[in-house]
Amino acid sequence: MKRQHRTILIAEDQPDDAFLLQRAFRANNITDPMHIVTNGTEAIAYLRGEGKYANRAIYEFPSFIISDLKMPGQDGFAILQALHSKPEWSVVPMIILSGSADENDIERAYMLCAKAYLVKPASFEELRLLVKKFHDFWSLCETPRVNKHGEKLPTNGEGKIGNRYHKHDSISLDGSAQPKIHT
Repeated sequence: MKRQHRTILIAEDQPDDAFLLQRAFRANNITDPMHIVTNGTEAIAYLRGEGKYANRAIYEFPSFIISDLKMPGQDGFAILQALHSKPEWSVVPMIILSGSADENDIERAYMLCAKAYLVKPASFEELRLLVKKFHDFWSLCETPRVNKHGEKLPTNGEGKIGNRYHKHDSISLDGSAQPKIHT
């Protein structure tokens, strides 16, 4: 379900790049809340709602994440691994915006379920257009509802799958029901 506003989490260790990203959003009249963290450790704490990010009235769970790849300490790969490790979080689109065009970095990011991998553009105008495109795209996408902690909210079960399967069944990748075995 589309949110009324989207919270954007930016993981970027270079202050100038973080400033330019914020400026690119504002130049496109995007006023959604933005929070900047400087490494993967902070991004994961933000996702978990830990430490200074515990106040979800201020630090709402992100609607999407833009992350540099190479950062000190935990990097963009660590954020992708954290998102992938918790099923509820795996629906959060994470876009890698990196200075690296290394094929191994690109492959690894996609293998860790990055939704897009973009090389940082050379000019502000190119960055502005890029930000507009991915913001517009992700703003149109339907996403599962989550609470302020990123936990999936129950559905009303009125959809096609909701009518066919019990809430306690899981769905396999081929769409068939996989009843849970209770022991």
